[in-house]
Amino acid sequence: MSGPRLVLTINCGSSSLKFTIINPETGEERLKGQADALGSSSAALSWQHDEKEGTQKLSPGDDYEGVIGALVKRFDGPWSALREQLRAIGHRVVHGGEQFADSTLINDSVVSAIRACCELAPLHNPAALQGIQASLLAFPELPQVAVFDTAFHQSLPDYAYLYALPYSLYRDHQLRRYGMHGSSHRYIGERSAEILKTPTDKINVISAHLGNGASLCAIKNGKSVDTSMGLTPLEGLVMGSRCGDLDPGLLLHLGEALDYSLAELEQLLNRNSGLLGISELSNDCRELEEAMGKGHAGASLALKLFCYRLAKYIAAYTVPLKRVDSLVFTGGIGENSSWVRRETIGWLSQLGYQLDNKRNEDIRFGSEGQISKDGTPDILVIPTREDWVIARDTIRLANRAL
Repeated sequence: MSGPRLVLTINCGSSSLKFTIINPETGEERLKGQADALGSSSAALSWQHDEKEGTQKLSPGDDYEGVIGALVKRFDGPWSALREQLRAIGHRVVHGGEQFADSTLINDSVVSAIRACCELAPLHNPAALQGIQASLLAFPELPQVAVFDTAFHQSLPDYAYLYALPYSLYRDHQLRRYGMHGSSHRYIGERSAEILKTPTDKINVISAHLGNGASLCAIKNGKSVDTSMGLTPLEGLVMGSRCGDLDPGLLLHLGEALDYSLAELEQLLNRNSGLLGISELSNDCRELEEAMGKGHAGASLALKLFCYRLAKYIAAYTVPLKRVDSLVFTGGIGENSSWVRRETIGWLSQLGYQLDNKRNEDIRFGSEGQISKDGTPDILVIPTREDWVIARDTIRLANRAL
């Protein structure tokens, strides 16, 4: 086969599927796209290829198998040259429990283990399984690899991952903190080391992945030693529609005094809280910043609460690191919201952090660089490349199988 070795990455959400075809050696994206609003009348497939964009309407009945079927038709047609260069497929899987401390080639036992973790990530793992099973049928000739969000955090010490509950709940049911966004935090640690010209196994980084889902990670000597998400993606920072940390007794009160069912609590905590719940307007940071500029009190309160909670976590993560080489903002909000970065750093002057306001305003929309004043602790903005991490792991493991 001629041409570079390419990897197809697949990321299945609760009602969407994102995909890229990427060169794992260089990070070049040859094709990227997504299918949105699956199961609805507005379901559609969109893509960017050779600097051209395209869309295709999907049937309301199309699920992940239908999307992958639509992709296969295009690989057999206009994208046939790309298919000839495909060497493997990498799947993002949110939860791997304690079983997976690294990415792994997919086989029947791996599928069973991912299924066993569905109760730990009920919105994410079932979708990933459907995407895996559909692509195994569509591309039986290609090695396929599962890349776990939780794997990078398997280096957490026990005193960081355990909850202060009866130990039997961990021993018998593996109830503990696992963390998410591992591929993103891992990339940020590695890229920070490159930028600061420090060996990866010597770098200490606080990585702030801020998007609709948000988490912080303390990276010490290149390894995760603490992270803000827990058993599920609900713990930690304020997020788009998730509440983050709260008093567990509040849940008892909601159930006993206000008669909330478990289903209603799940809806409240995961879908109706966070920026959306406080602002009573939107879970989208861009919309909230615009509304705040027009005097919307709820939007202003939601954003300030978001930044205050984030700043407290950043300060707390100096404890396990002691020496911090860089504080890094990434994810959709972290990369693009100069206001969030400025507001957050404003709470951290006692740690010596100072923004260069011009740099902070200039670095957005995919750009990378330092936003701190010269001579003060490093603050970086680094666009995350989870797809590249997935592709690199995939080709590494696929080479063993080929």
